Amino acid sequence: MSTPLTSDHDATHDATRIRVHGERPYDVVVGRGLLGELGPLLGSSCRRVAVVAPVALSTTAEAVREDLVAEGFEAIALEVPNGEEAKSPEVAAFCWSVLGQAGFTRTDAIVGIGGGATTDLAGFVAATWLRGVKLVQVPTTVLGMVDAAVGGKTGINTETGKNLVGAFHEPVGVLCDLTALETLPPHDLVAGLAEAVKCGLVRDPVILDLIRDDPQGVRDPDSARLREVIERAIRVKADVVSQDLREAIGGTLGREVLNYGHTFGHAIERVEDYRWRHGAAISVGMVFVAELARLGGRLSDDDVAVHRDILESLGLPTTYPAGRWDALLSVMKVDKKARGDLLRFVVLDGIGRPGLLEGPDPTLLAAAYAEVTP
Repeated sequence: MSTPLTSDHDATHDATRIRVHGERPYDVVVGRGLLGELGPLLGSSCRRVAVVAPVALSTTAEAVREDLVAEGFEAIALEVPNGEEAKSPEVAAFCWSVLGQAGFTRTDAIVGIGGGATTDLAGFVAATWLRGVKLVQVPTTVLGMVDAAVGGKTGINTETGKNLVGAFHEPVGVLCDLTALETLPPHDLVAGLAEAVKCGLVRDPVILDLIRDDPQGVRDPDSARLREVIERAIRVKADVVSQDLREAIGGTLGREVLNYGHTFGHAIERVEDYRWRHGAAISVGMVFVAELARLGGRLSDDDVAVHRDILESLGLPTTYPAGRWDALLSVMKVDKKARGDLLRFVVLDGIGRPGLLEGPDPTLLAAAYAEVTP
């Protein structure tokens, strides 16, 4: 699969810039024809660049590499497996080996091109090589644009769970070139919208209105409605991570609000050996925690219905097979959001009103699972 990224400087006049504040502020740029901004982001002090991209985007990665060479950089294309297979210690070690052989120094840079799995890996490699080198993310999926590439969280998976090894490492910029969505398979586009729905549920209900009013339009990669949903979701994430860059454990909910639906969703991914798309798993995860909050007396029947209606209107799943509770619970207990033996769930007390539920009764958890089984 080839992604039609371009470097047409004239096309960037309608670009939207969303600032992420913190220790090292940077912009998330949304528009078309954005690759002309890549060289300036890398800067004149950068000599070598590794373009990390999946096999499916090898043609795109090579085109970007050639553009960088034409601009005077020493650039290499670093091909990694597609999807979650890239997020392994073995692939990270392969990347480190290539960087070492190429003589990468602290003034050199990593460019991650692809979906959320690729940007997670590229970010982790950038965070760990020489304790941190410059990083630019170029997400090519809705999921990557609204979630994975923004905020500085990087990670790889282990045999026991998802994203259990990782680091916080902010990029110097994120380029969300909407032309990449034109060749994105429809199922992948829809799956990525689950993270946008999450942002609507926890912070910006206008996102839910945009989807409710025209779910078909939101699934059109050329539509202004999809662009608005993407930009609003990015703004939610930028606002949250600007206030809590390192996901503080105590005090206020902070960045942890972005984990809505993820504890159960990550468990589905692990139990299914990552055969489920991330967004599909998170979709079911959000319905699970909505039911958990309803059974605990914190969320109304109507608000649970909002979850199901919005997600189903996009074609996202809201149920999961019965008979797998023990396996799911086992995975959730080693989830990175747990505290010792205490399970923690981000829940809602109403649309746009997130809170925490710690250590829920096991019977309540099992009852919530029953509500998402067909």
